[in-house]
Amino acid sequence: MTDLATNAATRWGLGHARLRFVAGRENQVYRLSDASVDYALRIKRPGYRSSVELESELQWMAALAQAGLLVPRPVSSQAGRLLEEVNGHQVDLLTWLPGQTLGAALQEDPAPDIDGLFHALGRQMAQLHDASDAWVPPASFSRVRWDAEGLLGEAPVWGRFWEHPALSADDRRLFEHFRSAARRDLDRMQDRLDFGLIHADLVRENVLLHGERIGLLDFDDGGWGYRAFDLATTLLKFIGSPTYPALRDALLRGYQAVRHLDLDTLDLFLALRATTYVGWVVPRLGEAGAQERSQRYVTAAREVCQRCIPRLPAA
Repeated sequence: MTDLATNAATRWGLGHARLRFVAGRENQVYRLSDASVDYALRIKRPGYRSSVELESELQWMAALAQAGLLVPRPVSSQAGRLLEEVNGHQVDLLTWLPGQTLGAALQEDPAPDIDGLFHALGRQMAQLHDASDAWVPPASFSRVRWDAEGLLGEAPVWGRFWEHPALSADDRRLFEHFRSAARRDLDRMQDRLDFGLIHADLVRENVLLHGERIGLLDFDDGGWGYRAFDLATTLLKFIGSPTYPALRDALLRGYQAVRHLDLDTLDLFLALRATTYVGWVVPRLGEAGAQERSQRYVTAAREVCQRCIPRLPAA
């Protein structure tokens, strides 16, 4: 893959740049260093997104950067394209954002100012949603839809979570019950839910702290969805932590300081977010560490669904 990355870098006139592997999951990511400038070269996972979807992601990121948000800015190739095909792989190049991930910052001793961090992150999420609403996508724009169908339909974005092969009979019944009740609730509230472009993966590894600013990374899963889904994605991984009540309050206060959101729906979206991970892990069960990860996802989804179901409307 390194040879492919070196070949791809030439499309941007950077074949001479120092190349260093950074991460690999949906994308193989390399850091290109050219004199005093760094870039992120991303080699896309074949089949995960269409060329139109990938180009749409880059157009959206460019618009967010233009609006003043701290996000990686797409860089055009020497041929003037944001996306290049190299040996059958789709490749793009982004500006490199320096800084520390939120996950790394939370491990520091002494602990950071959690209230300040999450308040600022809530504001940044709201600004992301505001900037996305202000942008007019081109007619060709196409991204995944985290709507009722994409979360709970027959073919959810991340898979049929209620059919995870390792579910107990009780868990299967629980998830099927949740799926039906949550779909009714979403359909009932459709007219009052804030819906638009969302990041959809604002976990701590995708939030970057750079001085007084907060950057947002990895828009691979971004698309059309409910705005509360973004907040739920950030909060879900902290449920059970002693700091959860404080960081939840700070995140919501920060968001509400910029943009209004119906917070009564947040528990529903925490459960919806949790079930998506159960579906996501199914095609990856053969990977190293996937069984332990799968058990963790199922346990988390079981707990939040059990808390959520009593508040959902009966059939």
